[in-house]
Amino acid sequence: MIESLTIREYLDTDFDSVTILWRVSREKSLPDFQREKGHFFFEDRDYFQNRILAANKIWVAVVGNRVAAFMAMESEFIDQLYVHPDFWRQGIGEALLEHARKISPSHLWLYTLQVNWNARAFYEKHGFAAEKFGISPPPESEPDVEYHWRKS
Repeated sequence: MIESLTIREYLDTDFDSVTILWRVSREKSLPDFQREKGHFFFEDRDYFQNRILAANKIWVAVVGNRVAAFMAMESEFIDQLYVHPDFWRQGIGEALLEHARKISPSHLWLYTLQVNWNARAFYEKHGFAAEKFGISPPPESEPDVEYHWRKS
């Protein structure tokens, strides 16, 4: 785990850093999917502003003075959790999950795309179980997995 990691609430001044991080992470983790289904960056920014920010509380993980990751949550639902590729496999995603467990200590749930094998392995490693397979809502409309974590 990175020693200088801080998790704090999202600030309006984080918008550019977070939306760029979100885009870069998706392009790096699922390049074929992004080429086929991806949107223009201005569409991503609009979606983030009008949907993600409007519906969730956002936390950012900061290393030094750089936004390294973010998590969007509404109650026990993790809507988004993305780590910038420069910070993959350094414990930042795990730190955000621990933060989520402090917010919702008995239950968390989320969706990820079925083709996102890295995300699926990450969540399963951290105690999430796949409970339902379905199709994500537009704009993706792709096979997804609903994961749940429950305190034992």
